[in-house]
Amino acid sequence: MQTKNNDYKVCFLDIDGTLVNDNKQISNQTRKSLDQIRNTGVEVIIATGRPPYHFSGIAEELKVDSFVSFNGAYSVYKGKVVHKHSMDTSALQKLVEYAGTKQHPLVFSSEQKSVSNIFDHNEVMQTFKDLHLNYKPEYHPDYWKKATLFQAIVYCKNGEEIDYIQQFPDLSFVRWHEFAIDVMPHSISKASGVKEMLQFLNVVPEEAIAFGDGLNDKEMLDFVGVGIAMENAHKDLYPYADIITKSNENEGITHGLKLLKLL
Repeated sequence: MQTKNNDYKVCFLDIDGTLVNDNKQISNQTRKSLDQIRNTGVEVIIATGRPPYHFSGIAEELKVDSFVSFNGAYSVYKGKVVHKHSMDTSALQKLVEYAGTKQHPLVFSSEQKSVSNIFDHNEVMQTFKDLHLNYKPEYHPDYWKKATLFQAIVYCKNGEEIDYIQQFPDLSFVRWHEFAIDVMPHSISKASGVKEMLQFLNVVPEEAIAFGDGLNDKEMLDFVGVGIAMENAHKDLYPYADIITKSNENEGITHGLKLLKLL
C-alpha cells in the first residue's frame, strides 16, 4: 500500500461519537474526505465496540468491508476473518450468576445476533434506541449456554463496574453508555484487534492512525502512530491522544486528516 503521505497506510475509525454525528449519520464531507484518502492508498477500517450486524448499513454506505468489531474480539479484512476471540463459557456462567445477584440485565452477542436475558428491560431498550437500531433484542436467557459469544453487556450504573472488574480478572470491562458496560475476553481491546489487523496487513503501528471518542478507544489511540481524539471525547481519553480534532458535529474527521496533511 503506497500513499501520498508515506507515513500513514491505515486509518481506523470508531463509529459512535466519531464517524457519525449525534443523529448517527455520516456527513457528506466525511464521506468525501475518506474517499480522498482511499484514492491515495490509505486503507479505511472501522474499529468499533458494535457487533458487525449493528453497523452493516454504515459499512455499506462507506463501501468499507474491513473492520475490527466487538471491541477487538472479531475482525474481518475484505470479507476474510482475520481473528476471533470468543468468551469462555465458565466465565460467562459466573458473570450471569453474579449479575443476577445484583439484578443487572445482560445482553449476549454472537456473530449472528444479540439477545437479552431480561424481557423488554427499559435500560436495554434505551441503549438500542440510542444506537438507532430498529429492533428489540429477543428474550433468550440461556443463549450463552449454546452460542459462541464474542461480547456481553452488563447493565449497571456508573461506578458499579468496579465490582465486576474486581470479581472477574479474566474478563475485560469498558463503559460505553451511562447504563451499560461491554464485557470481552481478558486482554481484548480495540488495540489488540488493531494489532492483529496490522500484522495481517504487514503494517507497523507507526504507519496507522486512529480516531475515537470513548473509553474503549484509549488503548487504540495509544497503540497507533497517531491517535486522534474528537473534541467531544470523554475527558479521560485526551491523555491517550496525540491530537485533539474538532467534534463529530463539526467535521472532526476531515479536520484531523487535514492536520496530518492527508487531505
